Amino acid sequence: MNPMVEFCISNLANGSQEAYETLERDPNIDVLEYGCLSYCTKCSESFYAVVNGDLVEADSPAELTKAIYQYIEENPLW
Repeated sequence: MNPMVEFCISNLANGSQEAYETLERDPNIDVLEYGCLSYCTKCSESFYAVVNGDLVEADSPAELTKAIYQYIEENPLW
C-alpha cells in the first residue's frame, strides 16, 4: 500500500502544481486531486497537501515536496 497524497485544485492553481507533478512521477506514492479539501484558510495562506489524512504545509512548492517526503519517512504506513 502506497502513501496517499491529496491536493486541492485551488491550491494547485495557487502554485503547488510543481509539488504535485514531482510526486505524481513517484511510483511509490498515490497522488490525487480534489475540487476542495475544506482547508480554505490554509489554501489561501500556504501550500499544502493531505498526506495519509494529515495536513502537511510549506512556504513554497519545493519545500512542500520535501515536507511530504519527510512526513512519509517519519510516519510509515506499517
